[in-house]
Amino acid sequence: MTEKPPRTRRADYPYLRPIPTRWADNDAYGHVNNVVYYSYFDTAVNAFLIENGVLDPLASKVIGLVVETGCRYHAPLSFPETLAAGVRVARLGNSSVTYELAIFGDGQDEAAAEGRFTHVYVDAETRRPVSVPEEMRALLERIVVAS
Repeated sequence: MTEKPPRTRRADYPYLRPIPTRWADNDAYGHVNNVVYYSYFDTAVNAFLIENGVLDPLASKVIGLVVETGCRYHAPLSFPETLAAGVRVARLGNSSVTYELAIFGDGQDEAAAEGRFTHVYVDAETRRPVSVPEEMRALLERIVVAS
């Protein structure tokens, strides 16, 4: 039998973003629907980039397109609750970034869900891959974790 790796903790993530749940996030079973976690991941990554001045969704000449995502669910969450989304970089390539993310319940130290999210950076007009912009790379290097 294979043992599950231990869940990550809040301290494992250099960036944490509060995310309030919404009534619409709950499914018929009374907990946040699995697909909603992906919107939390997207919100946390893009908020980090926007807040730090390296992304303007309407004007940036280079944008990140999601090419891969994944999530493991450990514990249910539900509305009303303010969650925390943790963000860190697992891999910083020439034109791509793989983020590791976690969603924490209100007051919880262990992740209720853990995921990954890969952006490939492209020219906003041509959609051809380009290098991660230097200002963005410098920011992302601050939240890279050792493998």
